[in-house]
Amino acid sequence: MRNVPSQQPKNDYDVTVIGSGMGGLCAAIILSQAGKKVLVLEQHDVPGGWCHSFYLNGFRFTPGLHYVGLLQEGGSTSQLYEALGIANDLTFFKMNPKGYEHAYIGEERFDIPADYNEFVSKLSERFPHEKKNIEAYLATVKKVSAELQLMPNISGFWEHLTIPFRTKNLGKYGLFSLEAVINRFIKDPLLKKILNIQYGDHGLPPSKASFPLHCAVMDHYFHGGYYPYGGGGALVKAMTNALKRNGGEIKTSKKVSRILIEGKRKKRAVGVELENGEKIYSEKIISNADPGITYNRLVGEDNLSVSLKKKLAKTKYSCTSLMLFVTVDMDLRQAGMDSGNIWMMPNENFDTVHQRMMSSDLNEDGDFPCMFVSCTTLKDPASFDGKHHTIEAITYINYGSFKKFEDEEESRSPQYLAFKEKLMQRMVNTLENVIPGISGHIIHKDLGTPITNKFYVNATNGCVYGTEKKLSQIGPFAYKAKSEIANLYLCGASITSHGVAGAGYSGVQTAATILGKLQKDVLKPNPSQKIAIYEAEDSSKYPKWMLDKMEVKQKRTQSRSEK
Repeated sequence: MRNVPSQQPKNDYDVTVIGSGMGGLCAAIILSQAGKKVLVLEQHDVPGGWCHSFYLNGFRFTPGLHYVGLLQEGGSTSQLYEALGIANDLTFFKMNPKGYEHAYIGEERFDIPADYNEFVSKLSERFPHEKKNIEAYLATVKKVSAELQLMPNISGFWEHLTIPFRTKNLGKYGLFSLEAVINRFIKDPLLKKILNIQYGDHGLPPSKASFPLHCAVMDHYFHGGYYPYGGGGALVKAMTNALKRNGGEIKTSKKVSRILIEGKRKKRAVGVELENGEKIYSEKIISNADPGITYNRLVGEDNLSVSLKKKLAKTKYSCTSLMLFVTVDMDLRQAGMDSGNIWMMPNENFDTVHQRMMSSDLNEDGDFPCMFVSCTTLKDPASFDGKHHTIEAITYINYGSFKKFEDEEESRSPQYLAFKEKLMQRMVNTLENVIPGISGHIIHKDLGTPITNKFYVNATNGCVYGTEKKLSQIGPFAYKAKSEIANLYLCGASITSHGVAGAGYSGVQTAATILGKLQKDVLKPNPSQKIAIYEAEDSSKYPKWMLDKMEVKQKRTQSRSEK
């Protein structure tokens, strides 16, 4: 048994949060706003989890933040940042409103606009024979998503009694897959692929994806995509500053080795022990790590019930990824790129393609079948130095090919490095299909692998979305914020939802649970807070301070080139 003596020292903190991803930081801020003494512990040397930024050869990259939705006035993400007290510290760029997403499906092309009505109109124009079906399907998507958003704030006898009437669309379609529902409405195969192209945002193909989950993803971006000035690191900085203003603390390079558990029958968490042996005691513990890391590694199987151990053994985690970070001296606008993301997929059945991605031998030659491409210097034009663009390109894979490398230390083996180099070249070859000629303009490149994900983000099997988002692992079947161990709580992508905003709201709901409140009770409107938003494709309204910074950056690059 890994229990600690019942006589532990006085609590150092009210709440200790393990991990500084979006969920952990949001929970910490809400609790600190409520007057709680909060400590956030981060194993990495910088906070932020997937949203942290890092530099390669002087150029900035962010591995896990590629766009955020619902930042328009009154949007739920905007409301979140306002309530956290960080909106005034944030500047976002709205990605190309004519196409914040570009669907490259074989030889077919479709630009997804940042307006629901325009989206319906463009699809109807492209597929006139499906016009009524498009309208009906997308209206259903909106209704299901809206009903999902009601759930966290339902309280009291009468509100629970009226749930069936207020969530009738969710009740009708909630237990079906994306494939099952879209097949009821849509017949055209290409149209289905366009409507399903964002399945990459949850990582499951249409036959396995939950329809309500896909509705939530689509609805999140019906008003377009936004990217932060300064990359993900700017969002993290705003959040850590807010936490410190509220009296909270955050400590980096502090890896938690275990959660301290007291009691034999009724177990309760009383603190954490760091890798260096230091013990920190607190009234409540929140783990922003995934359930596998939290329960199996930090709590220990001896402290778990039989039912929880069975659930953990059955839990599947999402796919993992290869992420190519590239700096080029190429005019990407001239090459046809803009601030919109590109989803490149073959014009085949998406389930078949996904299966190929998950089962392919990574040692083989040739291109990858699918790729997500994002140009950060076009999404954040203030970061462009006038010559060099940065690209983040991602493909999803199965973890199996990397299992043999998982026990290596930070200094990697020659076998791993050779494998990584081979995969990096395959990624570059695939990127050529999106941006022809780019290989000759690469001045620096590196590759993030599942081992990279495990090392820096401490994710089970390097997963990118926490638990796999199949029906049996989301919503009422997901891991709960309040654990079976007293005083131990969870938050993050495996609890409420995934993605930047989803994980953030997970942290809010966990904090609300600790405070004995509902989400709406802790997310108070703050009229004094407002996010500054500018168009990535139009610099005419940029503020002087931003234009001055851009000018200095570009002059500095020009000066270096002339030497």
